Amino acid sequence: MKALVVYESMFGNTAAIARAIAEGLAGGYEVTLADAAARPSAAGVDLLVVGGPTHALSMSRPATRADAVKQGASEHSGGGLREYLDASPGLAGLAAATFDTRIDTRYPTGSAARKARRKLRRLGCRVVAPAESFRVSGTAGPLLDGETARARKWAAGLRVA
Repeated sequence: MKALVVYESMFGNTAAIARAIAEGLAGGYEVTLADAAARPSAAGVDLLVVGGPTHALSMSRPATRADAVKQGASEHSGGGLREYLDASPGLAGLAAATFDTRIDTRYPTGSAARKARRKLRRLGCRVVAPAESFRVSGTAGPLLDGETARARKWAAGLRVA
C-alpha cells in the first residue's frame, strides 16, 4: 500500500506535523512526503493525506502567504495546498484525509483541513477520517507539546478500507 502526504508549511510547524504523519503511516504504508509546491502526482497511491496552515479561516492564499513572510516565514514560491488541489485532476475513489495547523485560541480560527476536505470530495476522493487540527501557540509556533505524537497516532489510525 502506498500513501502520499502533501503539505504546505510557512514556519515549519505544518512540515513537522506532516513528518509525524508520515512516521505514523509507515507501519502500514510505503510513504512519500512532499511539499505541495512540488505538485506531486497521486497516481498509484492508495491514500492521499493533505495539510496546511490555517490562514484567515481557510487554506492559505497568495496574500496570506505574503503576510506570513512579513512576519518571518520563509518565502513560499510555487503556491501551496490550495493551488495543488486546484491543479489536481479528478481523484475518483481515492482514499483521503486532511489536516491543518492552527493557533490554539478560544476564538474561532477556521480550518484549512475542512476546506481541503470539501475540495477533495469535489475531486471524487473518499474521505476516510474527519479533518484533524494540530495546534500551535502563535502564528510562528511552536507546536504545542504532544502535537507531533498526536499526529503520529492519528495517522496510524487511518485506514483505506
